[in-house]
Amino acid sequence: MELVKLAGIPRSTYYDLVKRVNQPDPDADLKAEIKEIYEEHDGRYGYRRIRDELTIRGQVVNHKKVQRIMKELGLKCLVRMKKYKSYKGTVGKIAPNILDRQFTAEQPNEKWVTDITEFKLFGEKLYLSPVLDLFNSEIITYTIGSRPTYSLVSEMLDKALEYLPENHSLLMHSDQGWHYQMKQYRNALKNRGVIQSMSRKGNCYDNSVMENFFGILKSEFLYLKEFESVDHFKQELQNYINYYNHKRLKSKFKMSPVQYRTHLAQAA
Repeated sequence: MELVKLAGIPRSTYYDLVKRVNQPDPDADLKAEIKEIYEEHDGRYGYRRIRDELTIRGQVVNHKKVQRIMKELGLKCLVRMKKYKSYKGTVGKIAPNILDRQFTAEQPNEKWVTDITEFKLFGEKLYLSPVLDLFNSEIITYTIGSRPTYSLVSEMLDKALEYLPENHSLLMHSDQGWHYQMKQYRNALKNRGVIQSMSRKGNCYDNSVMENFFGILKSEFLYLKEFESVDHFKQELQNYINYYNHKRLKSKFKMSPVQYRTHLAQAA
């Protein structure tokens, strides 16, 4: 108490401080859960997505409180969106822009989008060709190869069409890359009754949802992970796309793409 007098601190303030120090932290459980969510998603979640995950788990917490606790715990979202360039072939005019930036769909398999992007790893180039369903942003399938050959796209299309039911009204949108202008590609769509749509020449915004996925993929996966080899990269890519489809929350759905599709199917 002599030190308290020396410091000029009132006795009531001193005892109040002692009382607070001896009390358990009321946010201890919440802090543990926030840390668990953060680590579960490898640091990809910021405070808003962690708030959404907490809500799903039955805890209604203000996003500002989550932000404050994350700051106290030294938890910072590791993802920073970076600019990138997706691979583009020669351009032409084969199909009209039927999609016309109408990036929403009322049901699965109504509107699919596709494109090719490039990775540079271990002195090699890899090309990824995925298909995304605009209904729930789910990646239907993908192919990856060391060269941007037509087979990269044709194999992707074959795999994707296996998921397509017999009765459908699918629109398939892409840019004007040479792969999508090939007669074989156009015939494959036509034979399954799929309507082809293409972006206008040189206009990346006409396929911005696919471009956005590539940005997410590179920011949350390519720039955060370390890879031992090309084969290791491919395995981790498969793991990430599974995570993206089944676990990663989409902000507008407050659930993952597969959870959203399943939820609406059960509600129907």
